[in-house]
Amino acid sequence: YLGVTNIFNPIENIEGGSKYLKEQLDRFQDLKLALAAYNAGPGPVREHQGIPPFSETEDYVKKVLERYNSLKRTGHFATITPIPSEGDQNE
Repeated sequence: YLGVTNIFNPIENIEGGSKYLKEQLDRFQDLKLALAAYNAGPGPVREHQGIPPFSETEDYVKKVLERYNSLKRTGHFATITPIPSEGDQNE
């Protein structure tokens, strides 16, 4: 459903992962919760009403946020054109 028909195709894989992360951002409206849902699934995030107490998920969220904040501080973000969702009007 994310448009990935070949998991070994890096373009499809990255686009599918990006769409899934956007879904989680739209669902939770919070970067930490979206990252936790990306890693553990949205069910555990809802069930625990926050980041689930799974060491893998806690470590993942921490690692991604550290990298994100490091890139943000140093200004090393590329300009990114968002991929429209199926429901977006601007397609």
